[in-house]
Amino acid sequence: MTRTPLRPLARVLDARAKGENPKVIERENIRQRHEKMKDRARARAEGRLLVLGLFFFCAFSVVGVRMGMLATSEAQEPLASAPGASIAMQRANIVDREGRILATNLDTYSVYAQPPLMIDPIAAADQLVAIFPDLDKERLVKDFTGKRKFLWIKKRISPEQKQAVHDIGDPGILFGPREMRLYPNGKLAAHILGGSGFGREGVSAAEVIGVAGVEKKFDDYLRDPANGNKPLQLSLDLTIQAAVEQVLYGGMKIMNAKGASAVLMNAHTGEVISAASLPSFDPNDRPRPPTSGFDPSDSPLFNRYVQGVYELGSVFKIFTAAQAVQLGLVNSETIIDTSGPMKIGRFPIGEFNGKNYGKISVADVIVHSSNRGTGRLALQIGSKRQQSFLEALGMFEPTPFEIVEAAGGAPLKPKKWGELSTVTISYGHGLSTSPMHLAAGYAAIANGGHYVSPTILRRNGPQYGPRVMSENTARQAQKMLRKVVTDGTASFAEVKGYDVAGKTGTADKPKPRGGYYDDKVIATFATIFPAYDPKYVLVVTLDEPSILAYGEKRRTAGWTAVPVAAELIGRVAPLLGLRPRLEPEASAAITLTSN
Repeated sequence: MTRTPLRPLARVLDARAKGENPKVIERENIRQRHEKMKDRARARAEGRLLVLGLFFFCAFSVVGVRMGMLATSEAQEPLASAPGASIAMQRANIVDREGRILATNLDTYSVYAQPPLMIDPIAAADQLVAIFPDLDKERLVKDFTGKRKFLWIKKRISPEQKQAVHDIGDPGILFGPREMRLYPNGKLAAHILGGSGFGREGVSAAEVIGVAGVEKKFDDYLRDPANGNKPLQLSLDLTIQAAVEQVLYGGMKIMNAKGASAVLMNAHTGEVISAASLPSFDPNDRPRPPTSGFDPSDSPLFNRYVQGVYELGSVFKIFTAAQAVQLGLVNSETIIDTSGPMKIGRFPIGEFNGKNYGKISVADVIVHSSNRGTGRLALQIGSKRQQSFLEALGMFEPTPFEIVEAAGGAPLKPKKWGELSTVTISYGHGLSTSPMHLAAGYAAIANGGHYVSPTILRRNGPQYGPRVMSENTARQAQKMLRKVVTDGTASFAEVKGYDVAGKTGTADKPKPRGGYYDDKVIATFATIFPAYDPKYVLVVTLDEPSILAYGEKRRTAGWTAVPVAAELIGRVAPLLGLRPRLEPEASAAITLTSN
């Protein structure tokens, strides 16, 4: 910057030459310099005032707009933020095929203590034990008066319990918000739903995670906020499930069975409309699994229709007959010699109660449930072709049913599949599967020859898998199964208006350390209905049934599982929308007389 001297030499000399005072020049220059400095300061001040004015204008504009928005919006109560709320997750509902709630969420509270803040810990312990009788008073007093700074008292409490705890009035007893999983139907469909528990948790929040059933299988979906809390829709029908469990429970008690299961499946879509396992449990208060010294099937948590892997007996005979027909070896009228003796190596193949049916048709082999007849068909088929057919029916892998327990229900097959295994497996011994496997196999017969994968999810329309038999084979198998009900071992299965077709199976129950019990069986009845237009498959299994009839103790499926299945079909068929087909009654004979 160029600075002007206050006393420029040229002007001073000129002033002296003219006789003027040189100091006047200096004072003038000082005045001019000060005026310039004031002008610059004024300009800076005006700029700052302009910026400050713009800032206040924007601030008041934002405040004014916000006040206007609040004035025109609906009033809401402010919510206080809580530390740790980031772990609280809203879990989607689970609904049945009609949208009825199976599992939902309920806001509740936990109660915890901070002993350093407590005023009278002993009195508080007394009152807490009065509210929660399962608490240990001595333990509470020890914790309250010891060195602990924090302890849970109850993870979930009811509103009434919260009020009672609040009335204690001790500042060291505090509450934390919780979201709990609620199953409003109690035990209904318990093994499907499974249950839930708490994952990560703090005093202000906790996440709910699935621990079994579909709750665990679809845990990621149910917890994913990207789904917008869209419910998980199952194929179950709540009304039909209630009817099935009620009838099955009554049948289990009447037949003095240790346990029971039932699977009702749409033969064309694979949808499981109902699946029940008894005894059951309440997922709202899920029991702990047994740790040791128990047979897994003794626990109510044991899921019999996917984890109950047993030799299911004669219900497998229809698969052998169907494969023989499919291969062109026989048809339903082909005569098979079932006469004895029959031996495979050193092992004799006998019939139930030592019967001998002689030469009978393939259809009658199924009607009379002949072991030797089925075994001779299996020998014609051969072990390799038999294995291939059963594998196509899904009998060698865990069922793809979408609950976590299904993965544990892997079938048990022989290590060496020789001629003896070929014969015994043909009538349901030597290969252990679950009722769900059996339902999928019978669905292939019912729907015209396609394998369908059992599913717990709602489907729209048929979901046919690969073809495992021709339509003609499936039709002949259906007729054989129908004849079992009209002329054979399942005569108690006849339900008026609904033509029932099915096969009985009674298998000796294996001992834990090898061999079989003489007086314990697994009784099964696998059925398709209505036989004139098959739509559904029903498999009923009773564990160790026994009933006294006509002075004798009966354990076979024809006396135990069949009547239960018939009662089930009579109850659920109308609920499924199936109209009974009734034969018109003969007109009463009328004699006309003249007056």
